[in-house]
Amino acid sequence: MKLFRRKHAADLQAEAKNDTRLKRALGPVNLTALGIGAIIGAGIFVLTGQAAAKYAGPAIVLSFVLAGMACAFAGLCYAEFSALIPVSGSAYTYAYATLGEFVAWIIGWDLILEYLFAASTVAVGWSGYVVSFLKEFGVVIPAQFTSAPYDHHAPADAGWNMWRLFTEGWGSTGATLNVPAMLIVGFVTFLLVLGIKESATFNNIIVAIKMTVILTFIAVGFAFINRHNWHPFIPPSLGPGEFGWGGIVRGAGVIFFAYIGFDAVSTAAQEAKKPQRDMPIGMLASLAICTVLYIIVSLVLTGVVNYQSLNVPAPIAVAVDAFGEKMAWLRTLVKIGAIAGLSSVILVMLLGQPRIFYCMSKDGLLPQIFSTVHPKFQTPWLAQIFTGAVAMLVAGLFPIGLLGELVSIGTLLAFAIVCAGVLVLRLLHPEMHRPFRTPAVWVVAPLGIIFCGWLMCGLPRDTWARLIVWMVIGLVIYFAYGHRNSRLHHGRPGKPNDPSQP
Repeated sequence: MKLFRRKHAADLQAEAKNDTRLKRALGPVNLTALGIGAIIGAGIFVLTGQAAAKYAGPAIVLSFVLAGMACAFAGLCYAEFSALIPVSGSAYTYAYATLGEFVAWIIGWDLILEYLFAASTVAVGWSGYVVSFLKEFGVVIPAQFTSAPYDHHAPADAGWNMWRLFTEGWGSTGATLNVPAMLIVGFVTFLLVLGIKESATFNNIIVAIKMTVILTFIAVGFAFINRHNWHPFIPPSLGPGEFGWGGIVRGAGVIFFAYIGFDAVSTAAQEAKKPQRDMPIGMLASLAICTVLYIIVSLVLTGVVNYQSLNVPAPIAVAVDAFGEKMAWLRTLVKIGAIAGLSSVILVMLLGQPRIFYCMSKDGLLPQIFSTVHPKFQTPWLAQIFTGAVAMLVAGLFPIGLLGELVSIGTLLAFAIVCAGVLVLRLLHPEMHRPFRTPAVWVVAPLGIIFCGWLMCGLPRDTWARLIVWMVIGLVIYFAYGHRNSRLHHGRPGKPNDPSQP
């Protein structure tokens, strides 16, 4: 069937070798830093406290373990693909080579939800820390310009009524726009247009700052832990997804958004110096480092203050306040680290999305304008500007909770498809040389699918409703444009901007 026509892995490898328009400037340290830059951010500085307060209590530690296990399985599958097919496009490209064009479109459309909304989500968290930081110096930004004008609470009696879940429960907050969130997205977009090397250098500096801050918080925080705050470690259930084991699963689904950094590393494959060697290193090293940090920070956070006090935009700052006035210096340091950390997450998310557009455009599934590369900066600049503009609008209008859950469900779906794709390619082309092979693939990949599906089931129904609506919009665009303009459909895979093949 034409819907499931595939790009051969050999063609993708040749395409990666011949397409030199993107600058290869990233080594393993840069790629690992990109992963850490994306993973360590909103998860530690924003979502950890909120997920503990609303879903899991001190057992948020177990939520991170569950999410980390799902990520480990998916990460090993990603590493095999990234070394085998070193092309920008992440899970979209991998799906095209294994499961066919229709599934590739679905995952590409899903990745738009993941990266674009992730940048907006983190920008909202960045805004909260910046407003708090400036207030310490007497600079007060009016509340109407620091919050989303809309909020949403799904009706409890809606069941699986998709129309009600999607349309009801919206309310006005009285704010106008979240201006700081929009400004940071605009600045990072400008930086990314200038070049990948410049962006990576900026990210390396930021990662060094926030790692210093996090390690300082851990070292100081251990002295202030009150073990009574860990009891009960798993609070009794108050309903579906509220504490108990159900809350641990829901917490894992919500904070899963924090782990998408290693996925973002794969979108930079065509800008890596030696992708077959460096991509697996960047992905797996960043995932391992960050999982350990998440677990330790969540232990310290819930040990220093009661989890019920953490449902705030800046939970780490609440914990630092509990250290007392002698540690007031750390309060400012943590906010600086949070601002820096969230900035790097926004950078990596906004770096990843245009490269998804770039690959989809090269394949004919999106208009050619998205694969236009700037002749001087060697970046997909028009796709970058478009991504930044949409992310600015979303960050200015919507609250962090709503955006974070959408990103989580999109990420989990992408990971599950990658795990399935590794198995398919092992069956179809077992003879291919794989610079990195997923160990125990017939165990690891199915477990990745199962864990991701399980965590998806723990997310709220209104999040599922929005995912379904988003996918319906994507299918309309695919059948109206992508299916008819596919380069595979016209027998011209992977040759964009070729005058002989319009």
